[in-house]
Amino acid sequence: MYDKETLKALVREKALKFGDFTLASGKKSTYYLDGKQITLDSAGAKLVAEGILELLVGGAHPTLPDAVGGMSIGADPITAAVVTMAGVQGRALRGFMVRKESKGHGTNRFIEGPVRPGDEVVILEDVVTTGGSSILAIERCREFGLVVRGVICIIDRLQGGAEEFGKMGLSFQSLLSIRDFGIEPPAT
Repeated sequence: MYDKETLKALVREKALKFGDFTLASGKKSTYYLDGKQITLDSAGAKLVAEGILELLVGGAHPTLPDAVGGMSIGADPITAAVVTMAGVQGRALRGFMVRKESKGHGTNRFIEGPVRPGDEVVILEDVVTTGGSSILAIERCREFGLVVRGVICIIDRLQGGAEEFGKMGLSFQSLLSIRDFGIEPPAT
């Protein structure tokens, strides 16, 4: 069972930093959420996986997708945790990774893992700001022939990502938002 309050405390302790930061989106921020401090921690990975599995079976689509995954490197530990926890719960679920660049050898694919065209998938992300990296992952998945059902993240910075996914016809869910930490998003 997912424990939101414990995840919030862990994020506050290990992942939330204050200062002057430039985000992947290019935006400036007075705080930074280092998701890897949570997803590469055994307690954090367990909490995240339990929460995401609850969202997957209780959200917009009450059945598990065929697979979950997202943009490497950020989504890789999330994917591994969710797939592992699904196995612990006796649920069938596969994972995949989306490369930023193709390997240039072997299969030369952007999508790695046991997925095939037609599979229904959900994109996983640690922190969503504008949604840019998830949108790239979605485009790569669609090019491969995967059917993307939606996006799930650990923390939504409430800076436009949800709206962008909506424009693409995708559901979006998050375990937490920055408001859970008393932070208001900047006015747009």
